[in-house]
Amino acid sequence: MRVLMIGGAGRVGSMTAPYLKDRHSLTIFDRRPAADSRLRSIQGDICDYAALADAMAGQDALIYMAMGSEDWDSLVGIHSAYDINVKGLHLALYAAQAAGIQQAVYTSSMSVYENLGGRTFADENVLPDAHELYGFTKYLGEQVCQTAARNWDMHINALRLCFPTPDEELALVKPEQDRLATAASDVAAALAAALRFQARFQTFMISGDARHTVLNMRKARRLLSWSPQAAT
Repeated sequence: MRVLMIGGAGRVGSMTAPYLKDRHSLTIFDRRPAADSRLRSIQGDICDYAALADAMAGQDALIYMAMGSEDWDSLVGIHSAYDINVKGLHLALYAAQAAGIQQAVYTSSMSVYENLGGRTFADENVLPDAHELYGFTKYLGEQVCQTAARNWDMHINALRLCFPTPDEELALVKPEQDRLATAASDVAAALAAALRFQARFQTFMISGDARHTVLNMRKARRLLSWSPQAAT
């Protein structure tokens, strides 16, 4: 499958591309070039519709994994959060459907919930309640995806990722994250499964919590045939 990874030169893209490139033909669309020079790379801005439209040509599917400024208490951070998580996502999906692409994956986040470390989650139907900028705009992105799936007959899977971590660094994660941190290999496997699954718009919780002590990820196991494999 020919897959356009928007934001693929970022942290999550860089840690998952090594696993995905053996299964798919990847093209990275980002402001900076891909870390792996062997991958096809297009430098562009996600708010540039013409650049997005050009990048979609010849692609079969889209993974949207862009990440903006993390200075969320500043005007720069506010503009970036909405540009990346809402506006850019909408433009990307619009360009995708215009190019005939019907399959997309959105890397959402468990940050759509407040107090992640102090509660449990029965399933994906727990209503997101984030009020901080990042989590709030990631949830708005899910709404963009749901609307796109309905209006443009697309299949879009939103993966609510939880502490994506390179496999070799799992042993170094903070104690409060150790049950939830998700190995890069497991994130990549979830992305690969989500590229295949078609049921209009769906959300999935994705973490390394193999025993489901905090997150009930049985939906991912049932529909994506996915569960975390790396030890945390």
